[in-house]
Amino acid sequence: MNEDSPEMKKLTEKARGRQQFKYDGQVVYEWEQTIDEVHLYIKPPPGATKHHFDIAIQPRHLRVGLKGNPPFLNEEFVSLVQLSSSFWMIEDGELHIQLQKVHKGETWAAALKGHGQLDMFSEQEVNKKLMLERFQEEHPGFDFSGATFSGQAPSARTFMGGVHHDPQSLR
Repeated sequence: MNEDSPEMKKLTEKARGRQQFKYDGQVVYEWEQTIDEVHLYIKPPPGATKHHFDIAIQPRHLRVGLKGNPPFLNEEFVSLVQLSSSFWMIEDGELHIQLQKVHKGETWAAALKGHGQLDMFSEQEVNKKLMLERFQEEHPGFDFSGATFSGQAPSARTFMGGVHHDPQSLR
């Protein structure tokens, strides 16, 4: 398939966007990642407000449920999250859980352990997306919006000495 074909562009956009975790044919949550964050999106039950939720974010574990009920999710993360910068909110009719990665630039193959993982194509597209984010962060005066990789993208976390937590320190 030609890399510039409409079909390939559609597949690429899907691979770089929100990923769905389904159970018994139902979407449990969607998730996506950036160079330093993982975002989970859950459709709450009708009428649920922030006061109804019981949510606990720990460095290795996430629990999501409604108060007085067993948790809807009670799972380990694929990697570590930083508590001080992780939080949740109700936004645009969704429960949005924003997690700060401890290991900036790390590609998560899934949001939660045991919940499937990215296929090889999607993982490569996420790697490319994270590398472009890294380049943009390290070189803010340049526009990488049209940049592409030929072949596989290297790991944004380890490429050329690794990702820097403060790109301003490079100057």
